[in-house]
Amino acid sequence: MTSVHERTSLKHETQKDISLYINGEFVASESGATIKNINPFTNEQINEAAEGRAEDIDKAVAAAREAFDNGPWRTMKLKERMAYIYRIADLIDDEVENIAYLESLDTGLPISQTRNMVSRASENFRFYARMVESRLVGDAYQVDDEFINYTINAPVGVAGLITPWNAPFMLETWKVAPALATGNTVVLKPAELSPLSANLLAEVIHKADLPKGVFNVVHGYGETAGDRLVKHPDVQLISFTGETTTGSTIIKNSADTLKSCSMELGGKSPIIVFEDADFDRALDACIWGIFSFNGERCTANSRLFIHENIKEEFVEELKKRVANIKLGNPLDPETEVGPLIDKGHYSKVKGYLDIAKEEGAEVITGDIPAEIAAGNFVAPTLILNAENSMRVAQEEIFGPVMAVMTFKDEEEVIKMANDIDYGLAGYVWTNDIKRGHRVAHQIEAGMLWVNAQNVRDLRTPFGGSKSSGIGREGGHYGFDFYTEQKIVHVSITDHRIQQFGK
Repeated sequence: MTSVHERTSLKHETQKDISLYINGEFVASESGATIKNINPFTNEQINEAAEGRAEDIDKAVAAAREAFDNGPWRTMKLKERMAYIYRIADLIDDEVENIAYLESLDTGLPISQTRNMVSRASENFRFYARMVESRLVGDAYQVDDEFINYTINAPVGVAGLITPWNAPFMLETWKVAPALATGNTVVLKPAELSPLSANLLAEVIHKADLPKGVFNVVHGYGETAGDRLVKHPDVQLISFTGETTTGSTIIKNSADTLKSCSMELGGKSPIIVFEDADFDRALDACIWGIFSFNGERCTANSRLFIHENIKEEFVEELKKRVANIKLGNPLDPETEVGPLIDKGHYSKVKGYLDIAKEEGAEVITGDIPAEIAAGNFVAPTLILNAENSMRVAQEEIFGPVMAVMTFKDEEEVIKMANDIDYGLAGYVWTNDIKRGHRVAHQIEAGMLWVNAQNVRDLRTPFGGSKSSGIGREGGHYGFDFYTEQKIVHVSITDHRIQQFGK
């Protein structure tokens, strides 16, 4: 394949059309239908992807079920299975530049940021290989001299993985790696808006020569392919990352077949800046946390709470910095904010700016240069004089838009930060470390950062509370989802057994 360095750096190339990947083969959909894949920067077609529907999901699940029940994957020696996982990681490393290009082309994310994201993908596989080798362990309990009881972790079966468009390759590997490493087989339903990197993952795994049926990819819409995957009786697990309403629907549709569900859903995360915070570092973190990845990230700090004593100075610096953020071609390494994923999402985000004005807030946003006006651009935007009850402060916009509010004291800001349906992440900036801990403990969210931007440690749990999700992934915490714990009771003496009817 051609690397990014061998291309004209700003050229948006068309790509070959994409097939489904089922039972170790690249195949057309049963219906022959396709999905047009549109470039968010030019709004021109990149290629077409095969549109999988219920019958294609059925084929993929049957292949995965056969591979799990009768193939070698779950029963092979651990060292042998991990060799496949490490091989996938090595093959991803060979493709990092190409993946970064495809991700930027497909999603509109700036290539400087997609390079950082996809470089983590191979580590996802290596990390989970190491984690399975070292942390997938059971417990043992001795009961006097009569019993030894011990636990084992067994793969569950067929894992249905449904991934979003905002960081496709990284989030696909984030789910695929632990599912495969623990011995499950996989049917991946990637987002229909970003099929390029999912197809490349299929190509990489095909090169790794995994047994047929262990890994399958079905492109398609959530209402058809996704719905069938969720309802399929031979799928035991559904891991979903995406919007909260869709997650709620998936849980309901999984209930009839008693599937385990892991849900990483929406967010409307607060960043709290106290008057004693390191001003410049808090400003940097605040801007990066909402405007990186085009604002299309679940953990974005989309609600800013500034202590009233520093409000004027902080807002003035925000305005200056935001006005200088570089919009442009996502393939340009200098670009900081690119276009949103598609016209539908663009219209949704723009609609919230109108809502903010109707609610009485002040909207500070920039103009889109004529040379990039064909793309789905929303300029980095501040919503000033916002109130926590406003829709723009309560609903997930999922774009480069931040609502700015003030607070008087610790008690007030904790109440404001928690007065929302979401609970994914939170950020606290203060040089009073006692206060930092206190506030972090009281914010209703699954993940908190104190005096830090959104830096992840793969060993720690990832997930949220309230409407932001159910369950945890990351580290050994994902083992609770991707494996079934069994307890084995072994008698080591002739213990007394009741003798009924003797």
